[in-house]
Amino acid sequence: MAKHDGGAVVEVRGVRRVYDTGAARTEALRGVDLSAVPGEFVALMGASGSGKSTLLHLIAGLDRPDAGSVCVNGVDLASLDENARTLLRRRRIGLIFQSFNLIDTLSAEENVILPLTLDGVRPREARRRAAALLEQVGLSGRRRHRPDELSGGEQQRVAIARALAIEPALLLADEPTGNLDSAAAACVLALLRDLAGQRRRTMLLVTHDPAQGALADRRVLLRDGRVVAGPSPDESRPPVPPSVTVDYRPAGGDDWADACAVLSGCGEPPASCRRSAKTAGINPAARLAPPGGSA
Repeated sequence: MAKHDGGAVVEVRGVRRVYDTGAARTEALRGVDLSAVPGEFVALMGASGSGKSTLLHLIAGLDRPDAGSVCVNGVDLASLDENARTLLRRRRIGLIFQSFNLIDTLSAEENVILPLTLDGVRPREARRRAAALLEQVGLSGRRRHRPDELSGGEQQRVAIARALAIEPALLLADEPTGNLDSAAAACVLALLRDLAGQRRRTMLLVTHDPAQGALADRRVLLRDGRVVAGPSPDESRPPVPPSVTVDYRPAGGDDWADACAVLSGCGEPPASCRRSAKTAGINPAARLAPPGGSA
C-alpha cells in the first residue's frame, strides 16, 4: 500500500478518464489536478457533463483513472486491489447521494447502524453512535421511522448521519439536495457544513448551484473535463460565510446485498452480517425525546 505524505486528505494529479464505447470516445477528465486539506470544504462546480461526478467517483475508488494518480488519506488508490479499496471506502470515506440510498425496510436508526455493523462495531456502541448522530441531525424523535415515513429532507439527514457514523476522514456529496425543495436544501447544506466543520472533516460537494458553492471554503470550476478556476488550498481563500443557525427538528424485501453495494462495494453479505444487524436492534419501548431547540 503506497503512502504519500504532505498532509492533504485528497490529492489528485494529472488524472484522465476516457470512456470508449466503440461508436464514441468521450474524454470525461483531461489532466485534472486537485487537493484538499483536513477540514476543508470544497465545492466542485460546473455544468452537466463537465466531469465533476466522474472526478468524485474516482476519488471514492468506485472507478479507476486511465492516467494520473488519486491519493486519499495518504494512500495511492492505484496500489490497492478491489477488496482494499472497498475497505478504505467503508472505513475512511462517507458517501452522500442525491437519491439518499436508504434501505427501505430499515428504520432511520437501523440505516445509520448498518455501516457500523458491517465494520464489526459492537451492537451497543453502534446504537450509541446512531442515537447521538440522529440527535445531532434533529431526528432523535423519528429514529424508528422507515424512509417512506420521512420527508425528503429527513431522509437526507438520515443519510448524512449514516455517512458520519464511520467517522470518515473524507465526505463526498454528489448533488445531495437535487431531490429536495429549496427550504429543505438550505437546511441540509447548512447541516452538512456545520457537522463537517465541527468534526474537521474534509468535504467535497458536487453542485451546479452557485448559492451552494458560496457556502464552501473554496470553489473549483470544471469545464469539458478540465479545471478552469479555483485556487489551491495554499492560496488565499474567500471568507467562510457566518455560521447559520438552523432548526433541524422534523417538520411533521431483502435489501442486504443492495446495502453492501451502496456502503462498501461488497456483494452478498455473509449470514453473520444479517444476524449482527438484527442483534443491533433496539428495544421498541425505548424512546428519545425530540431535541428541545435549534441545533
